Amino acid sequence: MVARARKVLRNGQLVTPKGVFLGDVVIEGDKIADVVPGGVDEAQLADAEVFDATGCWVYPGFIDAHTHMQCWTGMDWTADSFETGTRAAACGGTTTIVDYATQDKGMTLHQALDEWHKRADGTCTANYAFHMAIADWNDHTREEIADMRDAGITSFKTYFAYDHLRLDDAQTMEVLEAIKPFDGILCVHCENGTLVNELQRRVLAEGITGPEGHPLSRPAECEAEAISRLMYLSELTGARVNVVHCSTRLGLEQVRAARERGVRVSLETCPQYLLLDDTRYLEQGEDGFAGAKYVMSPPLRKPTDIAALREAVADGEVDQISTDHCSFNLHGQKDRGRGDFTKIPQRRARRRAQAGAHHDHVRGAAWPHGLPVPALRGPGARVWHVPAQGRACRRLRRGHLRVGPLGALDHQRGQPAPGCRLHHLRGLRGTRSRQARLCERHACRARRRAHRREARSLRGTIGLRTRLP
Repeated sequence: MVARARKVLRNGQLVTPKGVFLGDVVIEGDKIADVVPGGVDEAQLADAEVFDATGCWVYPGFIDAHTHMQCWTGMDWTADSFETGTRAAACGGTTTIVDYATQDKGMTLHQALDEWHKRADGTCTANYAFHMAIADWNDHTREEIADMRDAGITSFKTYFAYDHLRLDDAQTMEVLEAIKPFDGILCVHCENGTLVNELQRRVLAEGITGPEGHPLSRPAECEAEAISRLMYLSELTGARVNVVHCSTRLGLEQVRAARERGVRVSLETCPQYLLLDDTRYLEQGEDGFAGAKYVMSPPLRKPTDIAALREAVADGEVDQISTDHCSFNLHGQKDRGRGDFTKIPQRRARRRAQAGAHHDHVRGAAWPHGLPVPALRGPGARVWHVPAQGRACRRLRRGHLRVGPLGALDHQRGQPAPGCRLHHLRGLRGTRSRQARLCERHACRARRRAHRREARSLRGTIGLRTRLP
């Protein structure tokens, strides 16, 4: 029996872990009061505000566990701030991001975390949490790992590529050893940076200077070799690892082989590697440089790689699909690489498009009825222990989802449904002060969770996995 219905999402295709079914979502205040298969009786809609979701999927909010907002990448600052990036995310149906707070050379982990809080706190429309990327490994950084864990950071990142970020194998092993006692997880950008540097030199020497040179300098073997190396480092230390943005069949095979040996590895891929191939680098556009839009690392791959990754997603081998959102403008930023593809900032904006891209991938390809839940909801939330939002996203039950985490997606266009007014429901018309209050409330809850975690730890909890703040 539905009581005092205030808002009703009517006639939507409700996406749940158990399947997609036609029904209504009843909202009271800021919580879901009921999920009604088949819909609410007309008599109960008299005092309700009704939003017509006919022809739309109604999702729990998406969690994007891989973003780079408002950061320096070695070439330039990203185009998105936390404010603009999370607004775009919410407009596309993503209600939680996990961003990479990044330690630069000469910076401590405390300084990096404080800086990311300064950039994000009080400005975000979406919920947010942080991983910690380590670029300067030394004795002091090693000592800070425990402090990061106490601050709620249990997932870290290192790089095998990019000279200003990468660690060597011995340093990576030491990071794994440092985070193993509290069952932390290390995310790794898996490309062989030494080979990439040499291949870039050779491709430029052959006179290939445009965007089409980018995938030639970062072949699938560079990714597969680095993934294989990470798998053996994980096997050697016994620590958990996460392969981020896997883009190739060869890389996928390395993960499969490691799992058969008992390596504790989770796997991430991105929508671009499920949808786009490397012919995009040949696009000319009006100025002959349109292919630069797709310069990212790892680069777009062959159709055979796309097919292999799609099959892996469908078979449940991929633990999460994230965007690696790191936005740059084509004009004024990426076009600085005219005549030398190595100077093109190597990322692109993908944050708002997450829901639509997943929709395009699964529509008639991976799951019957286009159901993307196995890859999008449960595994990713479990890997990162995203608080509240992650638990809610794994089960669409009464009182577990706020209004914000809902999204409606047009079946045919794969975009937020026009006229459904979900931008209003998400509070995007609210003021900055309201956003700040939400952030403060979230921080208070995080502190309470931290106290409970510490109490459990003092009682001798083994392998404690603290949730991100």
